[in-house]
Amino acid sequence: MFNIGFIGTGLMGLPMAKNILKSGYKLITYNRSKEKLEPLKKCGAQIGSSIHDIVSNSEVVITMLTDDKAVDEVIGSKEFLNNLKSETIVIDMSSTKPITATKHANNLKLKNIHFLDAPVSGGTIGAEEASLAIMVGGEQNVFNKVKKILKSMGNPTLVGPCGSGQVSKLANQIIVGLTIGAVAEAITLCEKAGADPNKMIEALSGGWADSKVLKTHGKRMIDKDFVPKGKTSVHLKDMNNIIESANSYNLNLPISKLVKEMYKSLVENGYGEIDHSSLYKEIERINK
Repeated sequence: MFNIGFIGTGLMGLPMAKNILKSGYKLITYNRSKEKLEPLKKCGAQIGSSIHDIVSNSEVVITMLTDDKAVDEVIGSKEFLNNLKSETIVIDMSSTKPITATKHANNLKLKNIHFLDAPVSGGTIGAEEASLAIMVGGEQNVFNKVKKILKSMGNPTLVGPCGSGQVSKLANQIIVGLTIGAVAEAITLCEKAGADPNKMIEALSGGWADSKVLKTHGKRMIDKDFVPKGKTSVHLKDMNNIIESANSYNLNLPISKLVKEMYKSLVENGYGEIDHSSLYKEIERINK
């Protein structure tokens, strides 16, 4: 059984690491904010004091970081690169640009290190329930070796070569972001017109408009509960990556551009740290 290193135990990383431990794997963890490691220590994880500790004691290293800059600072650092064992498998489960994934895959390949980009969808609830959608880019034989580890956190699918996982995550964020916007408009219309939005959600159950986004994010909008499960600032980052990637293929994604501007407005108005269902607040602002 592999010794696994896990770097990044924030909102998503903490429950993901817990589920790896529940599956019986040995886990050594590291996070810049040490207090976030305490729950894992209680669950039986070894606590590393540095990135060096993690990579030198692991056959598989998983990173779950905030953005491209954070991934570059960790996976691109000498402390990381110079202490990996040959044939180690690095799995980056952060959400980044596809070009970031392919860059690190190529750099690691020169050192005989394998790389998978494996971003996730499902939010903190999916992380806690080990039901995350895991979109994986990389080689089939490498994926096969770590599939059981990934299954401890959710439902992994190999979608293509390195970078493909991140492309799939961007596709996911297009659908989620645009659907949140549609749900926000639908909830607002019901509220203004005097229809019960809770009953509307119930009435749409099983129809073409039914979805997890409608049921979960719609309920948050109705309850005005924007405690972050997935942050607005993070979804803005994803929408920016979507537009940048589309531009690299000479693609125009007009609806994604509109939703990106709405998330940008939310962040500029101080709502970056609340839940991304707060697009409801942007619809509210536009209508005042």
